[in-house]
Amino acid sequence: MISLNTDICKILGIDYPIVQAGMAGGPATAELAAEVSGAGGLGTLGAAYLTPAKLREEIAKIRKRTDKPFAVNLFASVPKDNFSRIDEVEQALQPIYEELAIEQQSTEYRTPDHGEELFRICLELNVPIISTAFGSLAPGHMESAKAQGIKIITMATTVGEALSAEEAGADAIVAQGSEAGGHRGSFSFSRHPMGAQVGLMALLPQIADAVEVPVIAAGGIVDGRGLVASLALGAQAVQVGTRFVAAKESGAHPAYKQAIFDSDEESTVVTNSFSGRPARGIRNRFIELFESSGTKPLPFPSHNTVTKEIRGASATAGNPEFMSLWAGQATRGLAQEESAAEIVSSMMEQARAFIR
Repeated sequence: MISLNTDICKILGIDYPIVQAGMAGGPATAELAAEVSGAGGLGTLGAAYLTPAKLREEIAKIRKRTDKPFAVNLFASVPKDNFSRIDEVEQALQPIYEELAIEQQSTEYRTPDHGEELFRICLELNVPIISTAFGSLAPGHMESAKAQGIKIITMATTVGEALSAEEAGADAIVAQGSEAGGHRGSFSFSRHPMGAQVGLMALLPQIADAVEVPVIAAGGIVDGRGLVASLALGAQAVQVGTRFVAAKESGAHPAYKQAIFDSDEESTVVTNSFSGRPARGIRNRFIELFESSGTKPLPFPSHNTVTKEIRGASATAGNPEFMSLWAGQATRGLAQEESAAEIVSSMMEQARAFIR
């Protein structure tokens, strides 16, 4: 008999086995995280791109809205900037600058590096849970967090990464299937240039069999059916991204949300055109133009920094064709905004019905 009251609920202090994905860059606001946690799931603040001052502010907002546990999502590691091919990339982007009427693009780029300070703030403010993408916390950071009783969740896209995360000290592992929207959580790209693309149905049971810590399923899960199926395959919870992007409390641009509502299972592609790191999103004019140029993007995070101006201008114009529309493969049927509490409630209600 499948139970919705799993061990991970006790470990994380939550009522329901539903985790909101980190979704750094706009969608995962303090309001969204607080509403998900308040509804019984685990809300997550996507903090990787925040300034230290903004992180403090957002944590305070969450705690003002709820006394339930929440997570802060960080990048485990970010490579140093590399703008050595900037002239080539800017030339490829020139038609996009012209189409958006960006008269003079930035000529000096630098990616802010607040990673160390963001982590230290999480320790200082004693956040209950830290989740990471792109690898495990450094050994010293892991030791510091664990010493304070902070729970650590690490994302993995292969069994090997999951084993590495467990060895590093993760309290739970997110098994991210290829269906998932947003950046691939791959630790490295030495074997697969676009990251491992293993579907969740194949990945989840293999990771669940390989590790002792609880596993959280991610990738194409939008309803109670996905929750029950994931539990049957060995997960103890699910991580949901795309459906929460379209939530009322999400910070996603209205045009981004509408693009999700207008999309279907064939709309997304895995691309590195926006950030230099593989991510699944809705195919749009930016992806088509940059890929057709034949230009290789700069490494992450440098390429992400270069395209930030374009994404900002596109958002200002309300034009989704040049936004990064991160989304998974299960968008058909998502047709309108719902509150985060409604999403958690409807998923649980449907899951209970299927179990009965």
